[in-house]
Parts: sequence; structure tokens; C-alpha cells
Amino acid sequence: GINAEYMGKKSLDCFTSFLKMSCAGCGKSGATLQCPKCKELGLEPTLFCGQPCFKKNWKEHKAIHDKPSECLIESIPIEKLMMFQFTGLLRPGKLSRKRHVPKNIQRPDYADHPQGRSLIEENDNRGDPLKADPATIEAMRKVCKLGREVLDLAGRAVRPGITTDELDRIVHEAAVERGCYPSPLNYNGFPKSVCTSVNEVICHGIPDSRVLEEGDIVNIDVSLFLDGYHSDLNETFYVGKVDEGAKRLVRGAYECLQAALEEVKPGTFYRNVGKSIEKVANSYKLSVVRTYCGHGINKLFHTTPTVPHYAKNKALGVMQPGHIFTIEPMINEGTYADTLWPDNWTAVTQDGKRSAQFEETILVTENGYELLTGRPEGELPLFMKRELEWAEEEKSKT
Repeated sequence: GINAEYMGKKSLDCFTSFLKMSCAGCGKSGATLQCPKCKELGLEPTLFCGQPCFKKNWKEHKAIHDKPSECLIESIPIEKLMMFQFTGLLRPGKLSRKRHVPKNIQRPDYADHPQGRSLIEENDNRGDPLKADPATIEAMRKVCKLGREVLDLAGRAVRPGITTDELDRIVHEAAVERGCYPSPLNYNGFPKSVCTSVNEVICHGIPDSRVLEEGDIVNIDVSLFLDGYHSDLNETFYVGKVDEGAKRLVRGAYECLQAALEEVKPGTFYRNVGKSIEKVANSYKLSVVRTYCGHGINKLFHTTPTVPHYAKNKALGVMQPGHIFTIEPMINEGTYADTLWPDNWTAVTQDGKRSAQFEETILVTENGYELLTGRPEGELPLFMKRELEWAEEEKSKT
């Protein structure tokens, strides 16, 4: 459950005000007119009794549009939080307002849809995976390379004391600087520009005011949209120094992805990827999430093929040159089972134990594969660099 101490007085005041529906101008009850600008910016609801009162108080009221949002009731309604049983120690923080994308940047079709629906995806016939032509491959190389730049930038910013909302700002601004739209923003209503999944969060964590703490692990999932194409990749990072269990989990998740990549070549059944992943996970005494899968990606953020990460799945299709898709196994310390927070986005482990993940976007070539979101040749993932640094520190002490 959740209590007043967690939510804080401001959040409860916001909720109480909302329930009473009193006019922000004259204080009369029964106010129903919501300020459209507050709604657009994702601020807490501000209600007026009618147009005359709204216009009379506009000059004073509009000042809040320039202030950071301190609570967003719509993210997780308080009545749902009070009933919800969290599986681990993590709790939702406060959301800042939706970040702005300049109008000159090309936007996916869902960017301005009221519910964030991608009508192009909804009308996709979900047939055989697209065989990318040379122009598509070049466009995907470009956006995937930029995705790698942005993820590496965000990863280097991870430290104790930073909030996941600050990581969202870093990703958002880096995307915009590169002329890209951050693909998660408003996708099916997702409120932020990146997914940040901490400790027991499996995926789709919403960046908020929570401060990362020494010993945490955090996955940052970056997706960009440029010239009509999407990229998608993620990594799990250490926050300060972590315990041995975290090291085992993160290394196991990384090796699960490497094993899956070895399967990528023309003629491989998509269903075989999961067998390789689960074999490695079992060797680390870890489990593989079954709810979320890898996916095709191109002009559509999510499309065919579907790439399950667990053994004995029933995925259809065979890899062919020109197929572009993600592999992104989510690996848990305990049970593979997951549950969802009341925000309908944050997927967490059912037992509250930690989860880690790595993801790449991959092109099937004539002889194997090309890692479109790969690091520069010879560069290690950041978690490995940290482990080497710690080993050197210990060596210097002896």
C-alpha cells in the first residue's frame, strides 16, 4: 500500500482539491471547466466555474504554466496507489511536464495523436517481415548510429544522486540536437522521451523525480526517429558500486544477448533465438521474461517479426537478408513472472527481485548480421569498464 508520508502533503493537497472540484478563481464548488493549457502541459487539473471566471483570473493563473509540475495525478491515480501492492522497494516519484520537440523536427504519426496511437502501425497487415532495400538500410544505419551516441551519453551520466527525470532531459535534448524525435514520447500515451527501468523494473519505467542510489542498477532504453525511421537499443548500467548479485545479473543479461546474436543469419528460425538465450540464463541461475519480445523495426516502431526470448516458443518465420529487428532479452534474478504498476506502463518482477536487459537493432546480411546499433569497434560496454576500474582499484590496494 501507500501512505501520506510517501505521497507527501503537496500530492494529497492536489488530490483533495481535484475531488472537491472547486473553482481556482472564486472558490465555488462544482467547477468543471479545465484550463486547456494546463492539460496540454501535463500539469495538475485546474478547474474554473465558467468562462467569465477563467478570463478574469487568466493573468494570475497563467504564471503556473512556466513552473515545473510538482504532481501529475493522471499518471497513477491516488486511489489506485492506495490499493496497489508493490512487489519491491521502488516507488513512483513525481513527473515533470512533457518535454517540447521543435516543430521543424519530423514527427512520427502518433506524436500529436490525443491517445498517442500510431494509425500506421494499427493498419499494418503484420505479414512477412520487410526486406529492407539499400535506401532503407542506409536510413536505418544513420538513425541507429545516432541512437548509440545518445545512449552512450546518457549512460555516462549515470551516478548516485541523479534522477531518472534528469536522464530523460539528457536523452531528449541530445535527440533534438541531432534532429531526431525521441520515439517513446507520446507513443500510446507514454509521457517521457526514454524508458528508465531501475532494479525490479523489467521495462518501460517512466522517468521521474526518484534519485538513483548507490548500488542500484538502471536500464536506459533509447529510441530515435529520423527521416521516417526508428532505432531502438538499451543497456543496463551500474549506479556507483554494486553487489555481486547485480554483477552476476547484468553480466548474465549481456551474455544472453551475445548468445542470441550468434544465431542471427539467413535460414535461422526466429523461434530458435529463445533457446540460446534461455540456455545462458539457466547457466547463471537466472530467468527469462516471457511477456515482452524483440520486434521488427523500420518506418514502424514495432512490427514483424516477433522475436520471443524464451525456449520452446512458437514464433513464426525464418531470418532472411534485409530483415531488421531487435533482440532484447529481459533477465530476472528470481521468477520470470511480471506484473504492471497502475500507470499501465511500468513492468516489474512479480517477486520484487532485480531485472537487467541489453538490446540491439540488427540487420540480417547474406552471411550473418550487422549490428546497426553497435558500439565503435573494440569498445566495451560501460558495465565492463566499471568492473575493470574496480579490479584495478583492488589491485592497487594490495
